Amino acid sequence: MTLAPVQPAGTTVDEAVLAVCRRAKVASRPLRLASRATKDAALHAIADAIEAATERIVAANGEDLVRGAADGTSPHLLDRLRLDPQRVAAVAAAVREVAALPDPVGEVVRGSTLPNGLRLRQLRVPMGVLGVVYEARPNVTVDVAVLALKSGNAVVLRGGSAAQSSNTVLVEVVRGALESVGLPADAVTSIDEHGRDGVGALLTARGLVDLLVPRGGADLIQRVVREATVPVIETGVGNCHVYVDASADLAQAVEIVLNAKTSRPSVCNAAETVLVHSALAADFLPTLLRALHEAGVVLHADAASLAAARAAGLPAQPVTDEDWAAEFHGLEIAVGVVDSVQDAVEHIARWTSAHTEAVLATDVRVTDYFCAAVDSAVVAVNASTRFTDGGEFGLGAEVGISTQKLHARGPMGLAELTTTTWQVLGDGHVRV
Repeated sequence: MTLAPVQPAGTTVDEAVLAVCRRAKVASRPLRLASRATKDAALHAIADAIEAATERIVAANGEDLVRGAADGTSPHLLDRLRLDPQRVAAVAAAVREVAALPDPVGEVVRGSTLPNGLRLRQLRVPMGVLGVVYEARPNVTVDVAVLALKSGNAVVLRGGSAAQSSNTVLVEVVRGALESVGLPADAVTSIDEHGRDGVGALLTARGLVDLLVPRGGADLIQRVVREATVPVIETGVGNCHVYVDASADLAQAVEIVLNAKTSRPSVCNAAETVLVHSALAADFLPTLLRALHEAGVVLHADAASLAAARAAGLPAQPVTDEDWAAEFHGLEIAVGVVDSVQDAVEHIARWTSAHTEAVLATDVRVTDYFCAAVDSAVVAVNASTRFTDGGEFGLGAEVGISTQKLHARGPMGLAELTTTTWQVLGDGHVRV
């Protein structure tokens, strides 16, 4: 198995990272020409190799977990970091699911025949080289690699120190599988060994890297946005809202809010704020607050919801601007009372990170207004925010969830890792 080259003695971090990016650029050329059969064979080889390396992967992950616990990493972050045999099997299964998806490369987006007989076609083509910077999620290493490969791209990975042992083994396994089917190992590379300085070099590798995707906390994403000269798609920060309208099915609403907040509170599609119509403040709101409290959720309440909590004998604390803006990453939620769907939309417009917002209502005028007025990547109607996910959307894995508006928005699957080329098909045509 060919491993990623280590930094030669005497070279700087910038030189070493740029060398990795150049090799990725070279490797992207045969990928651009690879057939779906070749790419799918590579993905199946990767899945098989991951399963065969389960013991090595789990052992390396154990090193990361021990180091993380010693460093005081929180339990929910350790859970995101953890790989056991069942999770490794799930990673391999997800690779096979991506292999089964249609290849976006070559898809005709639109086309026409002009009056002069010229035929136009706009086709999906690979981006080229992706740079992906992410944090303590070793499964993302594989997710990103296989999405890049299936869409015909090479990828340079920076997975963070918390998962470095796991990621080192995973990248080795993926590179070996690529070589086994005749594709260049440098289609998947890592710059983990170069640390934060390596990230800085990646961010400015314009001309070698075609697109950067940061996936992680707000500090990571903002660093990439501030420093990059390579085009960036922002992803991931999720200050998600649920609005419960006066017309909502209230039994349904309790279950949806609980699912949105408690099913996996550390992820970006978990709800961080629930807004309740004032017509429901007397009867429904105490029921909802009690259900959240019994699920272990800390309540950050505005004046009306604080009064409802105290009247029901429930602990709550006054909400602050920091709470309205927070992505809690845990069992905490901000609660507010609003007088209308318009007020809910105004609150969301002020505080949202433009990830996912949900409206719970049976009045179609309310849901239509909410969907039209809310400017976020995903708007859910009578459904949990937790559905914002590439797998749930049928896209396979995802590189991230884009919260900006250019090129890609929402879960980024295969199509979002392509750009387009116009083909102009003539028969001796000249312009007059």
